[in-house]
Amino acid sequence: MTPRVRIVGTGLIGTSLGIALSRAGYAVVLSDPSPTACALARDLGAGSLAAQGDPAPDVVVVAAPPDVAGEVVAGELDRWPEAVVTDVASVKVAVLDRVRDLGGDLTRYVGSHPMAGRERSGAVAARGDLFDGRAWVVVPSEESSPAAVDAVRAVASAAGGTVSTMSPTDHDAAVAVVSHVPQLASSLVAGRLRDLSDPAVALSGQGIRDVTRVAASDPQLWTQILAGNAAAVREVLAHVHAELGEVITALDGLADGDGVGAREVLARIVAQGNAGHARIPGKHGAAPTAYTTVVVLVPDEPGELARLLHDVGDAGVNLEDLHLEHGLGQPFGLAEVSVLPAVAERLADELLARGWRLHG
Repeated sequence: MTPRVRIVGTGLIGTSLGIALSRAGYAVVLSDPSPTACALARDLGAGSLAAQGDPAPDVVVVAAPPDVAGEVVAGELDRWPEAVVTDVASVKVAVLDRVRDLGGDLTRYVGSHPMAGRERSGAVAARGDLFDGRAWVVVPSEESSPAAVDAVRAVASAAGGTVSTMSPTDHDAAVAVVSHVPQLASSLVAGRLRDLSDPAVALSGQGIRDVTRVAASDPQLWTQILAGNAAAVREVLAHVHAELGEVITALDGLADGDGVGAREVLARIVAQGNAGHARIPGKHGAAPTAYTTVVVLVPDEPGELARLLHDVGDAGVNLEDLHLEHGLGQPFGLAEVSVLPAVAERLADELLARGWRLHG
């Protein structure tokens, strides 16, 4: 029998999930407080609109903001007494506590969190491949039944997610480090750009773009997320605050001409960052891999980047990663092509033979 899924909330995540599950053969029904948002999600292929007389769903996915997700989950558990209910909010303890306070049937509730998103929000930004290969954490409570957990895992897998399981407390502690504090750090760094002169901002290179990429995120949504995970985020920030204090003290010493021990502090902080960065999973979630970067000057003209990618493939080299940096006031960009070290020299020779200019 075709699995039936009801999605409550047709923003970016809900609509993307509807598209993915519809393509996977699920019968998806959509619900949202906004009829316009719901109709747009339908038109994008996320499912059909909810109507009186619809068959009961097997699984309900609540894609509501974190500050109301608990109430919506409890309401769906009450409305559909045979259905498994999950939510996709990025905080889990607060939602679970709210469902428990409202008397929801916790045997049929299993939290979850797809680690996917975009800087843009709303159904119009939805993509059916948003979850492909991305971590999707299933977060059962002690009361969740094994059958309910299996049902939520099946939905996450069908959407393309790479499924893992964590407890609510462990999940919130983890995302505080890998998601919530990085958002704050990105916003704080980007905020320093507000008062710079235009010529100063024009010096921005790939480093500042990388650090501030997520600073364009929705302030209202992130206020809800940070409020919902306040304790875990505060604990991480307290450690960052202590290390930042060390850095400031070291820089004070150097600025005053008495920098004994200051360089050790700076070197240690950067080295710790190296060690942490080395733990970030590599391609497809595998162990980190050291790549060699071949930097190519790409003319700022239509079709040139496509030609470069074609030439890399034609050389029989697999492109592992790609970063683009525009030259300040120059009619070209720098394409940083990351490849396995064993093929980097061959790729450089191939590109030179095809007329490309290499940097460095």
